[in-house]
Amino acid sequence: MFIGGIIHFTLIDFPGRIACIVFTAGCTFRCPFCYNRDLVLGRVERIDEDSFFQWLESRRGKIEGVVITGGEPTIQKDLPSFIERVKNMGFDVKLDTNGSNPDVLESLLRRNLLDYIAMDVKSPFDAEKFSKITGVRDNVEEMISRVAKSIQIIMNSHIPYEFRTTVVPTLHGEDEIRAIGEIIRGARLWALQGFRPEPTLIDPRLREIKPYPPRIMRRFAEIAKEYVERVELRGV
Repeated sequence: MFIGGIIHFTLIDFPGRIACIVFTAGCTFRCPFCYNRDLVLGRVERIDEDSFFQWLESRRGKIEGVVITGGEPTIQKDLPSFIERVKNMGFDVKLDTNGSNPDVLESLLRRNLLDYIAMDVKSPFDAEKFSKITGVRDNVEEMISRVAKSIQIIMNSHIPYEFRTTVVPTLHGEDEIRAIGEIIRGARLWALQGFRPEPTLIDPRLREIKPYPPRIMRRFAEIAKEYVERVELRGV
């Protein structure tokens, strides 16, 4: 598996677990507000997988879980075997995904390889908006269908999950929040995340955009509460 980065300790990325984070390289989307540009484009040095597992072995009893994020982890062909190895060592696994590969997601769940899923729901299912927000240019309707299938798979699963939306001025407003809310209506948890104008954004034009102020984000959260059981504001 193409591991492009590791964070060895986190208390906030895997609810209820002390964990580490594994970043995989490559992605099916090109979201202009993504701050992992080099990771998404595969311009990072590959970290040796065996070295990671040697380190993980030394963390038994010190951490409880492994977060696998990206990029988009589901494009890694050996993701299932990687997770199996992690699980066989006694660690729980959280997967971060954009929902673009529902068949992979369904297979992982069927094999009981996941303990938590976080899916980014980036856009309403309007083809023009979806393309603008995700950077997907070809077969947009097909990709929307795949994302929609992933949402249903997750909501019908029997493990803890959350949906997340990074709220970007110029891309997301009240209409977009309501439209996404309709897509995930009835979900357990929806996290609205503040936009970060990092120097590593895929679209450099967004580096000058100021994040929404807390009062606007709180307004979006109130709207979101109309659709899901629980809403969290993050990075605000």
